[in-house]
Amino acid sequence: MLRERARRVQAGRGGDRAVTLRIGTRASALAMAQSGWVARRLGDAELVPITSEGDTSTESLASLGGTGVFATALREALLAGEVDALVHSLKDLPTAAAPGLSIGAVPKRADARDVLVARDGLTLETLPEGARVGTGSPRRRAQLASRRPDLELVDIRGNIDTRIGRVLGDAVEPGRRLDAIVLAAAGLERTDRLDVATEHLGLGSWPTAPGQGALAVEVRTGREQLVAKLDHRPSRLAVEAERGVLARLEAGCAAPIGATAELADGLLFLSGRVYAVDGSAHLTSSHALYPEDAADPAAELAGRVAAELLEQGAAELAPLGPDAGGTA
Repeated sequence: MLRERARRVQAGRGGDRAVTLRIGTRASALAMAQSGWVARRLGDAELVPITSEGDTSTESLASLGGTGVFATALREALLAGEVDALVHSLKDLPTAAAPGLSIGAVPKRADARDVLVARDGLTLETLPEGARVGTGSPRRRAQLASRRPDLELVDIRGNIDTRIGRVLGDAVEPGRRLDAIVLAAAGLERTDRLDVATEHLGLGSWPTAPGQGALAVEVRTGREQLVAKLDHRPSRLAVEAERGVLARLEAGCAAPIGATAELADGLLFLSGRVYAVDGSAHLTSSHALYPEDAADPAAELAGRVAAELLEQGAAELAPLGPDAGGTA
């Protein structure tokens, strides 16, 4: 079990000295579980919980400035030398590089799918007409509206347990009760709550957020070797391709975009999908290449997919571009 202040002893000039690898993390149960997993694989370490504005505010992500709101406080601590590394859910990181910081490792990716958590074991198809389904994601709202336009979609925030409680809890105020919510499979798995999922939504018809299911271990530039042993090349290639689509479309947190990439049989496959906000339409582009045929395979593949989406009219379908709001 990870000790709260574990120490790693290294031999140095003048005798042994205690060295602690300090890992900054959000304080939520999910973030602590993810960071603890990383810490155990790096060796003895100290977890340093850091509270961000995104953790304390009840406003929507879009109004707060996008997913980057979770990373800002952590990155400030890393740049100040208060911690040596950060563990992020990669989908929560802005696509723009942070000056002075680098992603030193992308560990092997977990399940990238979304899951439905519904009362009475219901699935998306068997939910009754007018069922109340909660999500704070514009992408998931568009996907739900596309598949089931009869549903009542409810904007929600909160940690995993809070959200699950609104569906499965015994003491929920009538106006707050939900019939179902949509969550990331990886988050439920990492917190040992996957048993509450009533349906896994396939990536082919339900692409998820770029980078979903992956972690990013961030360090100060030049110190990548601290965490390099955790890097999993196939996972890094896949998530870099997915996030490349987001960056090239200049898509903020309000843009309903899904992307799925995979390295299989020597080929890097990438599919990107842009939805109308109301779910009434969507555009898809898919391409593949052999990584050895390109100097930067993730960037090249992302460029092809994004260019084709724009040619199809993605900018007219969804809020894209620097003036669309949110943070990519």
